[in-house]
Amino acid sequence: MQVRQWISARRSELDALAKELTKQLQEVQAERDELAIPERVLNRLAEQAQADAGAVAPVSAKVAGRAVLLIPHRSDTADEGALPGDYRKILAIVREAGGPVQVGAVGERLGPDASVCGKLEPLRAKMTKLADRGWLHKRPDGQFTARL
Repeated sequence: MQVRQWISARRSELDALAKELTKQLQEVQAERDELAIPERVLNRLAEQAQADAGAVAPVSAKVAGRAVLLIPHRSDTADEGALPGDYRKILAIVREAGGPVQVGAVGERLGPDASVCGKLEPLRAKMTKLADRGWLHKRPDGQFTARL
């Protein structure tokens, strides 16, 4: 009879222990579930920061087998250092002008090669790209001004 009492008592102890362990397991699972939300937020923020950093730095890509440099869009985090050297020179010339400037005037400042008519179209394309990305403003009359 003592064995039956011992078995019964031990079974009660184990049932109580199982109940306590089940409660602890539920608490652990609830806390793990709570941690999933901040983890997802941090992952999204890290992805966004990485994407923003990639947008600031000049990125080269291949178009028709040729390496080309992509010009980043102007933003609060982007600075002129993200632009290639010739684009920074164009931007500086337009800023120094203090008002609307024509492509030919920028070409003259860049040097004799850029002031030749045939060389103005690539320069115009660069200035238009800067305008499209928010670094310059292209007026309806074809002149460019610096964005503040």
